[in-house]
Amino acid sequence: MVQITEHLYIVRDERILSSEPIIKGTRTPVRAIVETWRMGIAPEEISRGLPHLTLAQIFNALSYYSDHQEEINTYIERNRIPDNLIDPLVRDL
Repeated sequence: MVQITEHLYIVRDERILSSEPIIKGTRTPVRAIVETWRMGIAPEEISRGLPHLTLAQIFNALSYYSDHQEEINTYIERNRIPDNLIDPLVRDL
């Protein structure tokens, strides 16, 4: 069942990522947009890397994050790969 949120492009679907907030009509989680943005990638560049998303969807995901930082940070931490499992050649890039 799809659950709408107060943000136009953000929904929860119990069949996708256990109801983690995603971009409506996709399987892209809000956390993916936030993590990319935190790496210093501008929203306009994010849309080039994820061409299935519009700039409006990306900004809406960042707006959702602004309103729900603790929740999204929890999803980010829950999905983080521990440093000891990352190959040193990749980790040191």
